[in-house]
Amino acid sequence: MRRVLAFYKFTPVADPADHAEELQRMGEQLGVVGTILLAEEGVNGTIVAEMASLDAMVRTLETVFGAMTFKWSDLDQSGVGFHRFKVRIKPEIVSFGVAGLDLQQTGEHVDGTRWNELLDDPDVLVIDTRNQYEIDIGTFDNAVSPDTDNFREFPQWVQDNIDPAKQRKVAMFCTGGIRCEKASALVAQHGVAEVYQLNGGILQYLEDTAKEQSRWQGECFVFDQRVSVDHDLSQGQYRQCYACRHPLSQEDMQTPEFEHGVSCPFCHSAVGDDRRQQFRERQRQVRLAAARGQAHIGVTQSKDKGP
Repeated sequence: MRRVLAFYKFTPVADPADHAEELQRMGEQLGVVGTILLAEEGVNGTIVAEMASLDAMVRTLETVFGAMTFKWSDLDQSGVGFHRFKVRIKPEIVSFGVAGLDLQQTGEHVDGTRWNELLDDPDVLVIDTRNQYEIDIGTFDNAVSPDTDNFREFPQWVQDNIDPAKQRKVAMFCTGGIRCEKASALVAQHGVAEVYQLNGGILQYLEDTAKEQSRWQGECFVFDQRVSVDHDLSQGQYRQCYACRHPLSQEDMQTPEFEHGVSCPFCHSAVGDDRRQQFRERQRQVRLAAARGQAHIGVTQSKDKGP
C-alpha cells in the first residue's frame, strides 16, 4: 500500500550536496515520488511510496540526520500524491529570511490537552502562523491571523504587532510544526516571556484529539494533491486553483468565475487573457496526457511549501 510520509528536522548539515546525491539515487531506486529539501540548517520532506520503500527511506534518513518524527497519512482516491521525485538544495528548509536565528531557543512544545487550555486563557495571544489561503479553510477558534501571503512576511508582522512589554504569553501553531520552530524562536528572541507551540502542529492535534474535545474548525490545508484533510485526516472537500493555488470549496467551483485549471473566484479579476490562454493550453495537454494514460509532469503544488 502506498502512503504519504512527511518529516523535518533542524540539524546542522555540513555538505547538503553529498546527501542530496545519495538520497536522490536511493529514492529513484525505491520508486519514491515527492520532494526532499536539504539546507545547512536541516531536512524537510514529503514523499510517497510503497510501505517497504518508505521504511527503507526512514532508516537512511535517521542514519544520516539522526532520530526524527515521521508523519504518516493515506493518499487520496487517485493513489497519486506526486508525479516525480526530487531532492533539492535550498538556503533554508522553510523560507523565513531571518539570519542568525537561534533554533535551539524555541517555544515550549505542548500537546493537545495543554493547547486547549491555552486557547481558553484570555492572557494568551494565539497566532496561526500559516498563510491566509490556508487559514481560509480552517483554523482554531480564537486564533489571530497575521494575514500573510508568504511565511517570509511573518517577521515583519511580529515587529509591527507584538509588544513584549504588553504581550507576555504567545502560543503559535502551523500545519506540521516546522514553521513554528522558526516562528516561536523569533517571538522568543523578540522578548516575549512565555512562548508556546503546538507540538506536531495541526496534523498531530487532529490525530491525538477526539472530535468532542477538538477546538479545530474546518479542514486543514496540506501540501500535496489532497489539498485538505478533515478531522479524521481523510481527504477533504477542497480542490486547488491552478492559477493562484487557493483552495476551493464545492461552492467556489460552481461560480461563474471558476474555470477548471484557468481561474477561480479568488483570482479571476487578476488573470489576464494571455495567462488564461496559457492555462487553457496546459489543461489541453493535461487531457491529452490523461487520454494516453500518463501523468502530466507540469503539475505543481502550493505557492508556499512547508508543513
